[in-house]
This record gives sequence, structure tokens and C-alpha cells, in this order.
Amino acid sequence: MVLTQTDRVRALPAPRRLVARLWDLPEVRWAATATLLFAMGASAQLGEAPPPVWWTLYLACYVTGGWEPALAGLTALRDRRLDVDLLMIVAAIAAAAIGQVFDGALLIVIFATSGALESVVTRRTEDSVRTLLELAPERASRLRADGTEESVDPVDLAVGDIVLVRPGERVGADGAVVDGVSEVDQATLTGEPLPVLKRPGDEVFAGSVNGTGALRVRVGRVAADSVVARIGALVEQACATKARTQLFIERIEQRYSVAVVVGTLLLFTVPLALGAAFEPTLLRAITVMIVASPCGVVLATMPPLLSAIANAGRHGLLVKSAVVLEQFGHVSVVAFDKTGTLTEGTPRVTEIEPVPAAGLGVERVLALAAAAESPSEHPIARAVDAAARDRGLCLTGAEGFGSVPGEGVRARVDGHRVQVGAPALLDVVSAPGDATEQAQALVTRLETAGRTAVVVLVDGTPAGVLGIADRLRPDARAAVAVLTRLTGASPVLLTGDNDVAARRLAAEVGITDVRAGLLPADKVDAVKALQADGHRVLLVGDGVNDAPAMAAADLGVAMGRRGCDLALEAADAIVVRDELATVPAVIALSRRARRLVGVNLAMAAGAIVALAVWGVAGTLPLPVGVAGHEGSTVVVGLNGLRLLRAAAWRRAAAGP
Repeated sequence: MVLTQTDRVRALPAPRRLVARLWDLPEVRWAATATLLFAMGASAQLGEAPPPVWWTLYLACYVTGGWEPALAGLTALRDRRLDVDLLMIVAAIAAAAIGQVFDGALLIVIFATSGALESVVTRRTEDSVRTLLELAPERASRLRADGTEESVDPVDLAVGDIVLVRPGERVGADGAVVDGVSEVDQATLTGEPLPVLKRPGDEVFAGSVNGTGALRVRVGRVAADSVVARIGALVEQACATKARTQLFIERIEQRYSVAVVVGTLLLFTVPLALGAAFEPTLLRAITVMIVASPCGVVLATMPPLLSAIANAGRHGLLVKSAVVLEQFGHVSVVAFDKTGTLTEGTPRVTEIEPVPAAGLGVERVLALAAAAESPSEHPIARAVDAAARDRGLCLTGAEGFGSVPGEGVRARVDGHRVQVGAPALLDVVSAPGDATEQAQALVTRLETAGRTAVVVLVDGTPAGVLGIADRLRPDARAAVAVLTRLTGASPVLLTGDNDVAARRLAAEVGITDVRAGLLPADKVDAVKALQADGHRVLLVGDGVNDAPAMAAADLGVAMGRRGCDLALEAADAIVVRDELATVPAVIALSRRARRLVGVNLAMAAGAIVALAVWGVAGTLPLPVGVAGHEGSTVVVGLNGLRLLRAAAWRRAAAGP
């Protein structure tokens, strides 16, 4: 068996694996080589070796640490742009020209180290993406029409293919289980800490790990459209963008660099014209050019924002760009859709009310209804079946099954004629009496409470009424509370559901501003009205009817697991794990990133001003200027990396 380079790296102990990963970066290799040559040159100089020896080592340091920024600077100059990299190289060469080769080599080493640090920041973000992409298995077992199997690359799987997933294997593609029962560990994708039981009809995701049972899965998406692939693509897309602050800095960088060059020339030519000595004047001008270069300012913005994007991606919220990450910090009000957003989007049986006159108990009513509904694929049928299974009821097979759209189903169960459907069934009961009146009263009570009422008839007599409702997400109430504290305004509920159901749910989660019965265009109008009041609106939704409002809002967040393609396309960020708590967390993280950017800019600008004033008004030693300027750049870069830590997300999730 031949091991790949990736396999060899994975086999190493953790510390050596980290070193190997860093050594893969050319910027790190060149910076390390330049540092070694500089150390050797300094040792030779201090050891009083012949000058050609340590000059050779220093110049080798120049080449290894400076060729890449020199090439980048010349390329920019060819495009009529003055790059900071070129300023550093010119300053280092000028220092060597007047005999200060040690100082020039020190500048090269620290500048190369800064470039390596920036590459490490980018690699850490890319690693978050790569970790997700490596979740997908390298091979999948596809079943042929004759029942035999073949091993294929998951990329070659087509929609409709059947794949066999054995115990312990990773699922090769997003799809639905067609045969088998097993518990699947999908924590890496959904964040659910416990394995999830999967039966025929349930959805599974590429990269999740199968438990002890074998599953046959019908492929529902090609590899490029799988959840894990979309996560990777979106994070990479986000990291390729630049925030508005960064774009502003880059716009002024060109003018600032020209000003630095002009200032350096004046600082050199004016004293010379007034009779100053050549060498100290040149050294002073070089020192000021070095310390006035905006390296730290340029590095101040993107590391915090990229770190925040990568951290949010690891916790299930994909931000599409650095611009979007910045905008999260400006949100002043959050608007929620109801179904599939604040709720799970799956109907569940919440009440089972037997009709007293019929004389049947709760479990008997549920068992008969579930048996009659078992052949149906309707969402309510699934809800009734799930309720019966949760109670451990043994269901009898249904005979003579039939269904009428809008009315319900009918079947023979245990010799009884069972009908399950809408309250309209009560209108056709042949013998109205106490049972019918009691059933009608139960229907009224459940509908008043915001439930969908489902009537169960046994042999033509009302036997019970089931209350069906969408279940509130477990973290909805806490998310609303944190968002209220963060924005200073209670979130708004925008829903197409009826007013009674909307207000009942709003009361459960703590929302006071409820706007119900809205069509998609009405939601857009509601968003625009909030914006007209001066708010920056974040809309959280999941369906086709939410897409126009997402596009109209300042920011749109889609619930990714159940969100439709149109909503995902319109959204600026996607909640992959269906955890609402990630929404307030990313707002808090964005605000912290903005604060870090401000701190970084203050530190970088402060160092530049202090060192430049010292260089102009006094005598700033070149090594001190180099160490101060490049050292502040390194500190700024490291400060931005703080948002990569898990502790940064925990603090953001805890709220204000």
C-alpha cells in the first residue's frame, strides 16, 4: 500500500503534524530559511569572521526572504501601483548600500515573518473548509440493477442511484433511506450530540457515520450539491471577499504609499541641500520610510473577520462574505418567519382527546388512527404514526385503504371502519348525537388554541380528536431573549399563518410584535416599513415565501437544512444545523470583530505615528524602527487570530 503525503502527515503525532502543516506553506519555508541565514550571519559577525562570510549569509537572507515580496512589488509597479512590499525591499537594499546590512537583513526577516503569519491565518481558515470536505468518504458502494455492487467515487454518483452503507461507514451522498434501520452520527454536520435513528423515508447526509445497521440510500443530490460541499464552497467564497473597511484601507494605501515615498525623498534631499552628511541623512530617511509604511494597518482588518467567518462556519452558520460579516454587527432588529424557522417545520401530535360518549381510551384512539394512516405519505399521517411509535403502540395492518384529498383517509382496522380527516367529517356523520357535539366542542377548543384539529371516526361515530401543531425549536425562546438584549428591540414575527396561531407561538418565545396572514409581498412591505423607521433589518426564514423579504432586508439568514434553494440563494448566511442560537452568536461575534479591527487600527497607526515622529524629530536607530514597526504588524496579526478560538464563540453565544 502506497501512502500519500496527506496520509503520512495524518499519521504523525499532533505537534509534528502541526509543524508539517505549517511547513507546507512556502511563505513559512522562506521565512524560516531567511531567519536561519540571518542568525548564522549574526553569529559569524559577532564571532569576528571575515566580512565576506557574514555579508554572504546576510545577502542570502535578503534573497530567500525578499524575492517574493520584491516580485509582488515589481508586478504592482508594472500595473502603476506602489506596493508596501516594494517599499520594504527598497529600504533593505538602501540599508545594505550604506553598510547597514545587518539592519536590512533584520528588516527582511521580520517582514518575511509577517507575510508568513498572514499565510497561516489564511491556512487556518482553509483548514476549516478542508476538514468539512474530508468528511465525505473516498469510495461508495453503488448497487446495480441486478443487485450486485460496485465501488465508485462519490463524485460519480447520480441522482436516483442506490448506495449501500454498511455499519461504521460514512454515508457517500445526500439522500433518503429506502431500506434498513440504523442510528447515524451526524454531529459533524448538524451538531446533534446523539446518533439519530434513520428509517425508510428519512434523510441522511454525506459525511455522516452509520451505526450498527446497514442502510440502502437513494441519492438525492450529486456530490457538488451535497450539504458538506456547499458548506465548503460558501466558506471559501466568504474568505475570498474583502470587507468594506479593508477595501477602504486599500483605496487609501496607494495614496499613502506615494506620500511616504515623497516624504522620504524630501527628508533625504532637503537636509543634503542644507549641507547635512550623506550617510546619516540617507539612514534617517530609510528609517522613516520603514516605520511609516502601513503594513500593520493593511493587516488590521481581514484576520479578525476571516477568523470570525471560520469560527462561525465551524459552529454551523455559513457567512457568504466578509462584507456580510461586518453588516451583522449593525443589525438593529431581527424579523422571523414562523414555520420552519421558530418552529421545526414538522407537524406533531400535541393532544389526543377521546370523545367521552364513544368510550375509547387515548391509546386506542391513537392506535386506530395510526393504523389507518400508516399507508399514507401525508405529513399529518407521519405525525400520527410517529406519536403511536413514541408510545410504543403495536399497530394492526390496514385493509381497504383509501384517501380523499382535503378530507382524509379511510381504512378497515381490526374489523372496524376507521376514518381520519378534517373536521368536515363531522358534517356527514349519519347519526348526530352526544358524540358529535362533544367532538365539535373538542375541535373548537383545539382550533382556538391554534392547533390543527384531526377527527377520528370509528364505524361512523366520532371517537376522538387529535391536535396537530408544529413544535417550537428548543432554542427559540433563548435566542429571542439574547437578540432582544443585543439589538435593544424585540424581534418581529412575520408569518402567513393565522393570527391566533401566530400570537400563541409569539407569546411562547417572547415576541410582542406580531404580523400574521402575510403574503410574500406583504412581508417585503413589512421589512421596508421597519427600514423606513431607521432599522437595519435581519430576516430569518426558510421557504420560497421568505426569499423576496430576504432580498429586501439588509441581511437574510436561511435555515439551511429545510430551506428551499431560492431562500438559500437569497440569503447572506445559512444556518446549517438549524440552531437559532447561532444567529445572536454571529451578531455578537461580528461586533467583537469590529472592535478588534478598531483596536488593531489604533495599535498599528499609533506605532507608525510614534516611530515616524521619533525618526523625524530625533535619531531613531534603524534596528529599533524595524523591530517596532514589524513587531506591531505581527502583534496586530496575532490579535486578529483570537477570534478563531472556541472560547470566542462561547463568549459570543453567551450573549451580552
